Amino acid sequence: MYSTSDLKKGLIIDFDGAPYLVEKLTVTSPQARGGATIYKVRLRNLRTKQKTDKSFRGGEMFGVPDFDKRPITYLYKDQEAFHFMDAENYEQFALPIEDLEWESKFLKEEMEGLKSMVYNDEIIGMELPPVVELEITECAPSVKGNSATSRQKPATLETGHTVQVPEHVAQGHLAKVDTKTGEFLGRASS
Repeated sequence: MYSTSDLKKGLIIDFDGAPYLVEKLTVTSPQARGGATIYKVRLRNLRTKQKTDKSFRGGEMFGVPDFDKRPITYLYKDQEAFHFMDAENYEQFALPIEDLEWESKFLKEEMEGLKSMVYNDEIIGMELPPVVELEITECAPSVKGNSATSRQKPATLETGHTVQVPEHVAQGHLAKVDTKTGEFLGRASS
């Protein structure tokens, strides 16, 4: 069981008998003594893809959806969908581009470590690994001796996603990126 205090972006909860993804969360603390903390949440139903905004009081409980997760490999993208292959039975399937808006920032062909989310024998989404390694394809030149400073610069990854990196990081380096926040975690050893 999840409590309202467990809610965070990317968490999947069982709400009204369906799996919902937490897309946005705002927490409002009570102004008066004895007041309840309010959690304003944007949820997306993973089966119907409909979004809904809900408010919950602190202490409310949610179930954990019963998913079957299977390893998959990302194959390619066309104009309508992302195409994957189930690593267990080698069946191919597609998920619409609009359903993977966030995930698309971290997907590259032949990528492994991905999992499909199967709910009642229906593939309703995919799950990224917590950290991915992507090549930096475009950024300002690195400045020698700036590894000790905390200044940041934008860098474009091979997927098109832009992250803030330290000034000493250069084009061609591999970057570790957190798939929940989209933030740069550090250089990957190549």
